[in-house]
Amino acid sequence: MSQLSFSEAEFAGKRKQTRREKFLSQMERAVPWKVFAELMEPHYPKSGNGRRPYPLETMLRIHFMQLWFSLSDPAMEEALYDSFSMRQFARLGDGRVPDETTILNFRHLLEKHGIPEEALEAVNLLLQDQGIQVRKGTIVDATIIDAPSSTKNASGTRDPEMHQTKKGGTYFFGMKAHIGVDLHSGLVHTVVGTAANEHDVTQAAALLHGEETLAFGDAGYQGVDKRPEHQGRDVTWHIAMRPGKRRVLGNSAIDRLTQKIERAKSSLRAKVEHPFRVIKCQFGFRKVRYRGLAKNTMHLNMLFTLSNIWMARRHLMAAAG
Repeated sequence: MSQLSFSEAEFAGKRKQTRREKFLSQMERAVPWKVFAELMEPHYPKSGNGRRPYPLETMLRIHFMQLWFSLSDPAMEEALYDSFSMRQFARLGDGRVPDETTILNFRHLLEKHGIPEEALEAVNLLLQDQGIQVRKGTIVDATIIDAPSSTKNASGTRDPEMHQTKKGGTYFFGMKAHIGVDLHSGLVHTVVGTAANEHDVTQAAALLHGEETLAFGDAGYQGVDKRPEHQGRDVTWHIAMRPGKRRVLGNSAIDRLTQKIERAKSSLRAKVEHPFRVIKCQFGFRKVRYRGLAKNTMHLNMLFTLSNIWMARRHLMAAAG
């Protein structure tokens, strides 16, 4: 942490710790900063055009706070001016605060070199080395992420890479986040972004890492084992029964056993909902921030990387000492 001024030290010593401060304190210890720094170091500029660049770790911390608190580039700049706890977390001790363009350029640098995808893999390897992921089973699922449907913008059009779909009698416009989750730990190992009208079952193959022997999915994945891309795979699929068929089950011994099996599958499959809850409820990500699938899929990769860290924070904090 940077050195406090006398007024900041006096203020920090007299007030109670807020939820934001508690959260940042936990993430300070849980995030494997060295892993992210090593990924980004080869691509980060060593000197600016007449101005010294901000330290790499400072920009990483600012980028993560953007994701944790769902802030735009201008809102992140303002938050750094407004929040003492955020400035402390970012280690901004010399009075300089990155402007929104600097924050934007850092995100573009991450996207240009595919750092979000590499970060998800690197964090998962770290967790696997620490014994958290088992990698013998995968749960697959998808969620719709809304996109702005308004055409009141500079181009006068909706994002052409986003599409409309109908779910539960309601129409949605946006994209889908497809994820593969470790059966044992509930942590995300694979992320795929598609338009919202893409059927879940078409992305199931891309969500498997290749080492699993079991795979679980909801009723939307019915028939997945018969698709050509799964032929020859040594994977046993456990797919939920369609709700209509389950509702007509009676009270016979066979039907009671079927209900018991379905409840067991649902109990295991529930783990896939936890990462969605973290990014939507914990981090506040409910609508795409950018145009195009590529940018938003990169955004999702980093969000799920951070959700893995949040879900495994106690283990990571204990390992960090």
